[in-house]
Amino acid sequence: MNTPIILDGKSVAAAVLDECRAEVAELLAKGIKPGLAVVLVGEDPASKVYVGSKARTCADLGFYSLKVELPAETTQEELLKVVRDLNADPLIHGILVQSPPPRHINEEAIIRALDPRKDVDGFHPENVAKLVLEDPSGFVPCTPAGCMKLLEVSGISTSGAEAVVIGRSMIVGKPMALLLVGKNSNATVTIAHSRSKDLPGICRRADILIAAVGRPEMVKGDWVKPGAVVIDVGINRVPDATKKSGYRLTGDVAYEEVAPLCAAITPVPGGVGPMTIAMLMKNTLQAARQIGTPC
Repeated sequence: MNTPIILDGKSVAAAVLDECRAEVAELLAKGIKPGLAVVLVGEDPASKVYVGSKARTCADLGFYSLKVELPAETTQEELLKVVRDLNADPLIHGILVQSPPPRHINEEAIIRALDPRKDVDGFHPENVAKLVLEDPSGFVPCTPAGCMKLLEVSGISTSGAEAVVIGRSMIVGKPMALLLVGKNSNATVTIAHSRSKDLPGICRRADILIAAVGRPEMVKGDWVKPGAVVIDVGINRVPDATKKSGYRLTGDVAYEEVAPLCAAITPVPGGVGPMTIAMLMKNTLQAARQIGTPC
């Protein structure tokens, strides 16, 4: 039975954060303290966990961190005012509005209201355009950037590889495809989704398979070409009565089936997740360098 390389996001993220610490020290010497504001609307448990993790990482690195928690009934205009205030705050270099917001909030309008210089999630149309144009002054969405970093650090070549991305969201799927096809990667890329004809057949062509569809264990063993590299972006809560929490975390890939076939694979948890937060910190540092407002 094949033993795949486990792409350990925890260790790679730790190395990225060590680089961030050195850069924070350089910025502080210039009178610039990186500042990140995270806005959470409502009481979604998973979002609260993510926000808490981001705040702890900021504290560990020496960032100025601002957590804005708003009730679920916050109106669109109230949230827009918070965003406008943060846009104008010289202590804040990066703004993240935790997704998803309550249903009555128009998330696209909130994203468009962000100062693109502070849009460290990389979702503002100006940053999307810069990603397409491969302009390094823009911000790359954190999860796709983390996936690329994992591949790079692990020595996995993307040049000439056939890559398949399952998922077409602006958060992961589309930016992931753009990074893979870009001049620094040179992969041949297919974007697949739930309505693709013969989705298993498309996946079996992949040298590099990125699963970002949000369906627990959707990708089965017979979907994967032997020797492929599999990046599992999904993180899903599945009921499990044997767990104290009442659930277990699983990805979009049926790990036990798929792993023996792979050259390399990410675990869930501990794969892509830690990379997302690490790349958020890198984006915030980039924003601090580019804005350069003294603390």
